[in-house]
Amino acid sequence: MQKLIPTHFSISYNYRDFHLTPQDIQHSAPQKMGKKIFNIHNPDNVLGLVLSLYISYANSARKTAHMLNDIFQIKVSHQTVLNYAKAASYYCHKFNLKNKGAVDETIAADETYIKIKGIDNYVWFVISAENKAILAYHLADNRGSIPAIAALHEATRTKPPDQETLITTDGNPSYSTAIMYLNKELHKQKKLKHARVIGLQNLDKESEEYRAFKQIIERLNRTYKFHVRPAEGFNSFNGAMAHATLFVTHYNFLRRHSSLKYKTPIHIEELDSIQTIQQKWIRLIDMAAS
Repeated sequence: MQKLIPTHFSISYNYRDFHLTPQDIQHSAPQKMGKKIFNIHNPDNVLGLVLSLYISYANSARKTAHMLNDIFQIKVSHQTVLNYAKAASYYCHKFNLKNKGAVDETIAADETYIKIKGIDNYVWFVISAENKAILAYHLADNRGSIPAIAALHEATRTKPPDQETLITTDGNPSYSTAIMYLNKELHKQKKLKHARVIGLQNLDKESEEYRAFKQIIERLNRTYKFHVRPAEGFNSFNGAMAHATLFVTHYNFLRRHSSLKYKTPIHIEELDSIQTIQQKWIRLIDMAAS
């Protein structure tokens, strides 16, 4: 008769106890460059053209400088283009977080990689399923739990306390950990729910039911990759963060979406009477810096 070993029947499980400070889960942000954004050596319209060509029309900094010279006879270097973008991003970041609007009942999260000094880093995006607004954009050097917590914490910061919110992600276990942590912190609010979409085919009911929401974030990732491809990587963390920030500003407030009947995800009334994209950029930055 085979001898029974008690340890073979013991129940074991993993237990996580978080010891995080508010700084640990703080949303990444671009650095402030100089005193004021409008203390530049060119007219404001040049700044608007730089952001239009570099961000809205997805050109590299060098190509942006060439286009400004060849089309408008405005002589700026590619480094000036990068400096203007970094300076503007500090104010646009605050504007993005302040005006991101309400959180939909269903949101989607995913991370995509970019190169910084030749090393993989990750931009974590969270988007609303209905209004297509980007709720969070966090840059980190890993795909672990803390970046996931930071992104989802910012995304759900403006969630109504009594609203049930479903977060759709892929199978990255960092999201499960992040949702578990955030639910622990939500004392009197309704807990966050989680749906996982695994793989490229619907091999389970959950993936089949929620794949449409996962596809929303995948389309956002492809759009972002189209905008960062001309840069062929970034030379600094702040440069990558500045570009991601301005991309979100463009995506939420300036880019018209066909799925929204060619409206922007977040409507800014002050931009309605402005016809050109460069002047809309200038008005946005003026609002952000005031």
